[in-house]
Amino acid sequence: MILVKLLLAHLIGDFFLQPQKWVKEKEKKKLKSPKLYFHVLIHIAITTLLLWDLSLWPIILIIGFSHFIIDGAKLLLQKKKTKRRLFFVDQLLHILVIFGCYFFVLNTVNAINFKVTENQLVLITCLLFLTIPVSIIMKTIFLKWNISELTKNSQSLKDAGKYIGILERILVFIFIIVDHWEAVGFLITAKSVFRFGDLKESKSRQLTEYILIGTLISFGIAILTGITYTLLT
Repeated sequence: MILVKLLLAHLIGDFFLQPQKWVKEKEKKKLKSPKLYFHVLIHIAITTLLLWDLSLWPIILIIGFSHFIIDGAKLLLQKKKTKRRLFFVDQLLHILVIFGCYFFVLNTVNAINFKVTENQLVLITCLLFLTIPVSIIMKTIFLKWNISELTKNSQSLKDAGKYIGILERILVFIFIIVDHWEAVGFLITAKSVFRFGDLKESKSRQLTEYILIGTLISFGIAILTGITYTLLT
């Protein structure tokens, strides 16, 4: 239960309550940016609210302090060429700290029980992860290529691809947890049919590869998340 709460707090603080303009300001001003400190305080506040047990104050302080150190180090070390790599290193270090805090809690204190069940918290965490966090992860992966050049003539709605990806991942996740894998296959087929026209008209191998990679990553993450949820519950 505690581990899920800590992971949920991280997802909310890092991906949902951190506007893109904050990220840009932090990258520009680095340790002088007030947004860095606001971001850390938000993490501390969310972690406190979710744990709702002041006896766990060492865990809250460790997460807050470590978040500042990790984010600060990333800002100081980050360059255009290393931005993509450091994003994943940053997230990995945050997760390792969370797991470390979790095992510390198991060996020292007992947290109070919430009315929300552990299964419900796991479900909420998985669903939130499949929305904005995965979109940001995929965007970071594609920093390796100049995707804007491939899609510059696109007349699609603003952010339409992001929301389509979120919806398809949630649908795949739901199909898996209710044990309807055939529906996942149908969804992949349906998307392939709709995309066939775009790929045929574009006659661009690079665009075809971009769409294929994006689809496989999106569906792959959703499938792994669904499997993880079923194993945990």
